[in-house]
Amino acid sequence: MDDAAPKPLIPQVGEGKRGENGYLGYLLRQAAGAYRHRVELALADLRVTPPQFSVLTMLAAYPGISNADLARLALLTPQTVSTIVANLERAGAIVRQPHHYHGRIQQIDLSETGKSLLATCRERVQGIERHMADGLSREEESALRKWLVRVATSAPR
Repeated sequence: MDDAAPKPLIPQVGEGKRGENGYLGYLLRQAAGAYRHRVELALADLRVTPPQFSVLTMLAAYPGISNADLARLALLTPQTVSTIVANLERAGAIVRQPHHYHGRIQQIDLSETGKSLLATCRERVQGIERHMADGLSREEESALRKWLVRVATSAPR
């Protein structure tokens, strides 16, 4: 005879505390996890991870930035960015050059290979983002974007 207490049922995504009555912080984390998983699947055959995609994206937006700035922009630790940069450099996706004024600081830029890789990645991720926004009006999407920015900018620093 099994004396173990019955295990509670874990609700599916969208139900119980995993649904509209859940805690906002948990729902944000759940949504971020689902997004990350979709991006991982979309980029897997390119051998690009979501953090690598983030680094490539920030390098395209802010060429010539340092590792430290890149870590802040990509929301990654400096150690993680160092590893990612080394791997991307080995793959020929980025190039590093000494800073014009500060010789010890390395500026990082996308190579032509990196630009092409990012374009392919971006196309796939934009498809995911379009799918996520399906059914939202322009006003709803704008409100959602404003709310997400407000959440991010209201965090204590």
